Order: sequence, then structure tokens, then C-alpha cells
Amino acid sequence: MKIQFNNDREYDIIAIGRACIDLNAAEYNRPMEETMTFIKYVGGSPANIAIGGAKLGLKAGFIGKISDDQHGRFIKKYMNDVGIDTSNIVVDKEGHKVGLTFTEIKSPEECSILMYREEVADLYLTPSEVNENYIRKSKILLVSGTALAKSPSREAVLKAVALAKKNDVKVIFELDYRPYSWASADETAVYYSLVAELADVVIGTRDEYDVMENRTDGKNEETINYLFNHSPELIVIKHGVEGSYAYTKSGETFKGQAYKTKVLKTFGAGDSYASAFLYALITGKDIETALKFGSASASIVVSKHSSSEAMPTVEEIEELITVNA
Repeated sequence: MKIQFNNDREYDIIAIGRACIDLNAAEYNRPMEETMTFIKYVGGSPANIAIGGAKLGLKAGFIGKISDDQHGRFIKKYMNDVGIDTSNIVVDKEGHKVGLTFTEIKSPEECSILMYREEVADLYLTPSEVNENYIRKSKILLVSGTALAKSPSREAVLKAVALAKKNDVKVIFELDYRPYSWASADETAVYYSLVAELADVVIGTRDEYDVMENRTDGKNEETINYLFNHSPELIVIKHGVEGSYAYTKSGETFKGQAYKTKVLKTFGAGDSYASAFLYALITGKDIETALKFGSASASIVVSKHSSSEAMPTVEEIEELITVNA
């Protein structure tokens, strides 16, 4: 099975949501308290997915809000330089700053992130700053869960989803759950379910689906039975080193393996997975191949220091798949 997109659109993918700064520890195998040097990258799940797609050759655009300062300019320039259209990135004029994410790399198995997300610019994107003419130019609108955590970003995303549905743009929902962004489990479940039910494709980890369903130890079968009563035609559920599963509304199930690699850190895997998985779908590959692309891309990124800067090329992904065939 293949997902059908409108091939007459100017953009392959337009992402909406957060773009921020990642400060990744330059010193490995030590706690953050003792880490003195960090390296700066562009971060944020939807920004990373757009960057990953652009590096694979997709025509990407971005809708978001950045700070009117050096960090905001850094983000916009980097995105421009990798080929992302930034015409719909709004510069905040009310003093809100972009989010900062510090990372700790104690060991390949023990990594953590410390996020500064108080009053951040991306959560102040307003519905009036979402442009219907821009969204209708894309095959895909990519939404990530964190943008639903606060108003007015929440309403801006819901407007974008409604405009995508109106203009036959596929809605991809990457769950991207960050617990510290949300007031309660009930609130999270309400808004995650709302958008998941409207989406065409939903991508997340098993734990993230449990958050959406406000349960523990949920089963894939229960999740797909629920979501296939609504809009989704494809659901991807990731199980870490055990691999990932893709389920279609027509009843097919596909399993993707996780590729072994020399892991440096654990963050960045989800964004790289989504960008390569979507690249494969957009370029007409079947779902089984898309799972391979997603897993291979994630494997490459966790072996490198950054998330955005480490996003692989098509050749690197294909080489890894071939080696592990």
C-alpha cells in the first residue's frame, strides 16, 4: 500500500510548531552539573523534521514564531541555509524568547534533557498568523503535540489542521509528548485525541499513545481500533529497540526492524525517524520501505552529537539498509 498525495503542490511538507535552540553537551560521560561546554544547534521536533526532510531533498516550509534576537536569527538563517522556506516564520515583538534545551550525555543509555519552556515564543503563535494560502500549497501539514500545550499556539494549530482538511492537505500528527509542557494528563489526552482523530497519519511511541489514551500499558490493537473509527489511514507505533509497526485502515500490518548502531545519545531519534519515514511516503515508496527509512535514519542520528545537524542523506540511509539486508 502507498499513501496518495496531491502531487501538484509547491511544497512537500510544511511543519508548524516549535523551533528552538539545542545546547548539546560537548563533554560525554559526565552529569550536566559538571559539564562546562555545550554546542549550539537548531532544535524542536517540527523544526528537526522539516530540516531532516529538506536534507533528504524535500521542498519544506515552516510556520512558527521565533524571538527577535540573536537566537531567533540563528534559527531562521540555519533553516534558510538548508533550503526551508521561512516566509511564514513570525518574529515575536512582545519579548518572548525561544526555548532552550540543554542535553546531558552520561552514557549511551543514560541521557537527559533540561528544557526551558516558560513563556516561549513558539507558544505565542496566534491563529491570525496561520495563512490558508500557504497551507494549501503543501502535500503535507506536519503537527507536533507540544504545540497543543498552551494557547494561543493550540488554537493556531487547530486552525492549521482545519485549513489542511479543507484544502485536501494530508495531516501528519507526530505525538512529540513533553510532560513538563502540560498542566495535566487529562488535558493532554483531550487535545492529543482531538488532533489524532482528525489526522491522516499518526506517528508516536507506544508510551506516547498511552498518554493520548490516558492509560498505562495500552495495546496496539486497542489504539488502532479507536483511531480507525476516525480519519487516520495509517498509524505508526514505535517500540524502541523492538522496532516499529505500521497499521493501515484497510487491515494491513507492517513491522520495521530497529538497526543496531554505536549509540552516542538517545535524543533525536523520533524526529529523524519521522522525517525519513515521510520522505519515503512522499516519494512514492511503500510502507514497508518507509519503515526501513525511518529506522535507519534514527539509527544514524543517535550515533551522532546533534539532532538537526546529524540528519542523514538518502545515500546514507540506503547504505545502512543495504548493509543490514
